[in-house]
Amino acid sequence: MYRILAQHNEFMVINKGPGLGMHDETDESGLVNPGLVSRVKADTGFVLYPVHRLDKMTSGLVLLARTTAANRALSMAFADRQVSKQYLALSDRKPKKKQGWVKGDMQKGRGGSWMLARSLDNPAISWFDSVPVREGLRLYRIKPQTGKTHQIRVALKSIGAPILGDERYGGTVAERGYLHAWRLSFTLADEAFDFICPPDEGEMFLLPELKAAIAGLSE
Repeated sequence: MYRILAQHNEFMVINKGPGLGMHDETDESGLVNPGLVSRVKADTGFVLYPVHRLDKMTSGLVLLARTTAANRALSMAFADRQVSKQYLALSDRKPKKKQGWVKGDMQKGRGGSWMLARSLDNPAISWFDSVPVREGLRLYRIKPQTGKTHQIRVALKSIGAPILGDERYGGTVAERGYLHAWRLSFTLADEAFDFICPPDEGEMFLLPELKAAIAGLSE
């Protein structure tokens, strides 16, 4: 369900598996299914603070603070847009454009879904580029500048390329939602950190052509 990628006195970096929620969930029978934070706490014995979150379907890099001071500093860095985040996604649809900005206010839709409005009062902002993987499959790199709920999923839907497996937003049915938190860069106590975690779960993320596609993404 997860792998520890790095341990530091002030934080941990985790590779979260798809289908695992960040926090505990209670099913209809009252059984509690532990989320990522509870699982890592139980396995390590550490006190941990999640400074950001990933959707349940999204795999990849999660940063957990180990001290209240680090939690405060890292949370402020996320809030002040001082953390660089890059995601990888796959879609089997032809996009309206192959790179550029997606901006707009997020409005609540039905059943917990969100929609992208044309207004820019408090917009979700994402930059993306993309490269072909093979016929009928395209890889997207997304750099969100804000941290709105379902931001990347809605952004890709808005350009006509819903994420493969993301049925909530019109994506083609697949064994998982093909969104992965790939790269995370930040500074803590004047020390710079840069973590990269290639996706390793999901049939389409394991295609031989994908590695070449990722390499084809320019810096």
